[in-house]
Amino acid sequence: MKINQNEVFPDTEFFKMSDSGPKSIKSSDLFNKLKVILIGVPGAFTPTCNDEHIPGYVSLLDQFLAAGIEKIYIVANNDPFVMKRWEKSFDNEKIEFLSDGNGVFRDISGLETDLSVVGLGKRLSRFAIYIDNGVIKKIFNENGPGLDSSKAENVLKFL
Repeated sequence: MKINQNEVFPDTEFFKMSDSGPKSIKSSDLFNKLKVILIGVPGAFTPTCNDEHIPGYVSLLDQFLAAGIEKIYIVANNDPFVMKRWEKSFDNEKIEFLSDGNGVFRDISGLETDLSVVGLGKRLSRFAIYIDNGVIKKIFNENGPGLDSSKAENVLKFL
């Protein structure tokens, strides 16, 4: 399966750390009734993700909120423990980090890149998705590990 614009975001689950450990969260609970940006990255703490992609969203957060975005989520194939630690490293409670550690969303979305050549295996490609009330309005997919269309400035221009 591959997700497409103007379709309902697929039913899937992500994981997030809670006080009692990893907790499953349904995509419908995250994305329905809100305007959100879902940012996908190949991996937590990887150079482009950590030093360029996510910091752009952090620095422009107020502009995203002013444009009507109610929530920003970051997702990677890393486990929920790693994603929680990565979230803390940005010291910003308005952006939430989600785990697709089992690769379920990666597999159903078609947003995949194979980084086996550098020991990372199959990962999410770098992307940003604008979701409005559960409907995918725009996909900014890099089709791999590059950073151009999904950077914060480009997504903000669309809004």
